[in-house]
Amino acid sequence: MSFENAKVLSTELLANRDAVWTKMVKLTYTDPKNQKRTWESAERTTRPKNSDIDGVGIVAILEKPTGPEIILQKQYRAPIDRITIEVPAGLIDEGETVEEAAIRELKEETGYVAKAAITSPMMFNDPGFCNTNLRMVHVTVDMSLPENQNLQPELEEDEFIEVFLVPLTNLYDECKRLESEGCAIDARVGTFAEGIECAKRFKL
Repeated sequence: MSFENAKVLSTELLANRDAVWTKMVKLTYTDPKNQKRTWESAERTTRPKNSDIDGVGIVAILEKPTGPEIILQKQYRAPIDRITIEVPAGLIDEGETVEEAAIRELKEETGYVAKAAITSPMMFNDPGFCNTNLRMVHVTVDMSLPENQNLQPELEEDEFIEVFLVPLTNLYDECKRLESEGCAIDARVGTFAEGIECAKRFKL
């Protein structure tokens, strides 16, 4: 897939009344010294009423004879006007569990069918700026299943995703290479790569 046509054409201020996914709020709070302060924050408006999180990130690793490989994807992100390297991810639908959302999003975005294995603690993406949060769900992918031999992603009309695999042992170097080519590295991918490098260094 070529992303060469993807680019920001214009930027303008958006009033809260016209926003669909987010809103800006002014917070008034007291600091540890009981001094009153204010803060600007962005908030998602799409979190389901029965959920304490907005979405999921998915750690899907394929076990291959040559070593484990992680499923990643390239996707154009207008807020930074860059192609971003990400793990599969998405928002939770009303009535879904975290694990159900992860399995659905993985199938929709990549075509892979999986089972949930481990769910992380709640994580906040950028707590100095917004209240957006998620849980990472580690899934197992049975490559013997026929549906995992003939992948059928179910992308929405406005989704353009390129799926690819990276050996875990090379993830850190691959992130650096992709960055040198102009890609942006999503924090979930970068942090995962950093964790692998720390495990190597300290022989964990």
